[in-house]
Amino acid sequence: MKIFKKRNKKTNKGKAASLPFRINIIFIVVGILFVALLTQLAYLQVMYGSKFKAEVNRSDTSVVNGNVQRGMLFDSTGHVLVGNSAHQAIIYTKGVNVLTSDMYKTANKLAQYVTVSTGSLTHRQLADYYLSDQSNLAKVEKSIPGISNYSLDAKYNKAVDKVEKYPASSFSAATKNAATIFAKMSGAYQLSTVNIKDDHVSTKEVAMVGEHLADMPGVNVGTSWSRNYPNGRAIQGITGTVSNEKTGLPSDRVNELLAEGYSRNDSVGQSYLERQYEPVLRGTKSQTQIVLNSDNQIKKEIKKYGGQKGDNLQLTINAKFQKQLQSLVHSAESGAGGNSTGTYAVVMNPNNGAIIGMAGVDRNPKTSKITDNILGTINSSIVMGSVVKGAMVSGALMDHVITPTNSTLTDQPITTGGVKKSSWFNHNGHANISVDASDALQVSSNSYMMQLAMKEGHFNYVEGGALTMKPGVFNTMRGYFNQFGLGVKTGIDIPGESTGLQGKSGYSHIGSALDLSFGNYDAYTTMQVAQYMSTIANGGYRIEPHVVQAIRGTSKDGKLGTVKATVMPTVLNHIDMTKAERNVVKTGLYRVVHGTNTYKTGGELDTIKPEISAKTGTAQTFYNGNETVTLSLASYAPSSHPQVVVALAMPNLGVNAESNNMQLAKQIYSAYWKTVESTSTVK
Repeated sequence: MKIFKKRNKKTNKGKAASLPFRINIIFIVVGILFVALLTQLAYLQVMYGSKFKAEVNRSDTSVVNGNVQRGMLFDSTGHVLVGNSAHQAIIYTKGVNVLTSDMYKTANKLAQYVTVSTGSLTHRQLADYYLSDQSNLAKVEKSIPGISNYSLDAKYNKAVDKVEKYPASSFSAATKNAATIFAKMSGAYQLSTVNIKDDHVSTKEVAMVGEHLADMPGVNVGTSWSRNYPNGRAIQGITGTVSNEKTGLPSDRVNELLAEGYSRNDSVGQSYLERQYEPVLRGTKSQTQIVLNSDNQIKKEIKKYGGQKGDNLQLTINAKFQKQLQSLVHSAESGAGGNSTGTYAVVMNPNNGAIIGMAGVDRNPKTSKITDNILGTINSSIVMGSVVKGAMVSGALMDHVITPTNSTLTDQPITTGGVKKSSWFNHNGHANISVDASDALQVSSNSYMMQLAMKEGHFNYVEGGALTMKPGVFNTMRGYFNQFGLGVKTGIDIPGESTGLQGKSGYSHIGSALDLSFGNYDAYTTMQVAQYMSTIANGGYRIEPHVVQAIRGTSKDGKLGTVKATVMPTVLNHIDMTKAERNVVKTGLYRVVHGTNTYKTGGELDTIKPEISAKTGTAQTFYNGNETVTLSLASYAPSSHPQVVVALAMPNLGVNAESNNMQLAKQIYSAYWKTVESTSTVK
């Protein structure tokens, strides 16, 4: 027992002696680690201190583009046709990595001060706004059976589906207002600017937003632009339209435009001149340098480039005359009545193709409602009637089936296969008269034109015999018509023009070749008729019509600036006729108005000064099974040295209509000489 006790004491004594040693070891290890930590900190401070400091103070620089005024459209005299109106706007610039929850808060805050139109708000946008509130999201998800089995994306989509089924009445006007603002913010790209409200922004709204800008990151007060039309919106039929904040970029071109640097809320030309000359009109966007801190918050904004307003288009159209012309066309159609479907007129310079005015209206015969349709002059195809006979005579001269000295034929009814066709003054054959080519134009002889067609088709006419003429005559006649611009595109610098309509050809339709010869088969546009008459007037040059005269900058006072580009006349083809052959046609057109034959068709126009040359047209037409008549007219003045061409068409008038076309032509010439050019300048 004693031995045992001694040994035990010895053991405890050894343990007690080792305890301080262990404690010392721990302190030594801790000390070493502490020294190592201090050494590392000192090393980092010395070697990388500046780098870490720079990282803390780091700032990124980006550039935000801003919209500028579009170029304006001016008339030939420098008056504004399409201008710009400035509006105060509430705008939002989306920062970097902005959370949906942040935009939700900002939208709710902004909605307290600004009221926007909610008409375009979709159910999906309303649902996205509603579910941006986490409490709403949790409540909706909780009501969906088995929601825990879905992924996060699937859960959200299920929630959206459920909210979209809520009736619109369950959301207050205030909620819809905030949702619309939220949707516009959400549609912005990173560091891009969108208009929250750009129309009818009140002074109170501007003041309230300005007062609380610090509480609404990205929100600001800016300027937006919209188109205005000092002479009325009818001119949009030529100039086209521009998209706005509500419509956004055209859906069929959105990817293309985004690739070109447009934002979704940018204004862009949607049609006609606004679209065709978009690169000229759009201008150059302003550039603002945005400096972001390490938290991606906007630290500073520096305007680097103020932007450049778009260049302007100066048109060939005279604004005052254009307004008068549209009014005259509207009045003429108002008095037409019956089954009349519209009236169209084109006034152009035959020597350079400049369109001085173009007007058109459509009419619904059932309701008598009349609507502006200027583009009806280039896309409404109309069977014009005898107005095309100048081209028919010209083709026969070029085909050498008649000559300037040998062109006399007898006007008589043409009877083939039991069908009789005749001139308006010789239905029964009691007025069989000999006429040359010029007189055939003067009296508008259908018989003469049909005989020319048979000569071009190398067919020997026998009264009452079968018409076995080869169908190649269709191509022959149409080929000559095309040279003057009838049945082909004129090339006008407005998109969407029609080529007209061709009737069927071939052996089974050979009788229609005779109708084609006097203008009662194929259909043409009023612009084509104007180009055709211009080609005769200027000595045989078919020139592209154009409405753009020049591209011009902007002067310091906001008016038209220097000319940057000018539209030069483009000759499409030249008619291969001798001077003597051209004189045959021009003499005939002069006699239509000033001739001595009892049957001349344009005598009512002889009071117009200076003197005009013209060809009237009457076509037998039908509308909804009812017989109608289409009146047309193509003319130029002065007869001796043409400076202006007037072409017009009035389809589907009552069968007794005879002089509507000439009455309108007289009014148009009167307005032209008073408004565009004084008769005193005409020698």
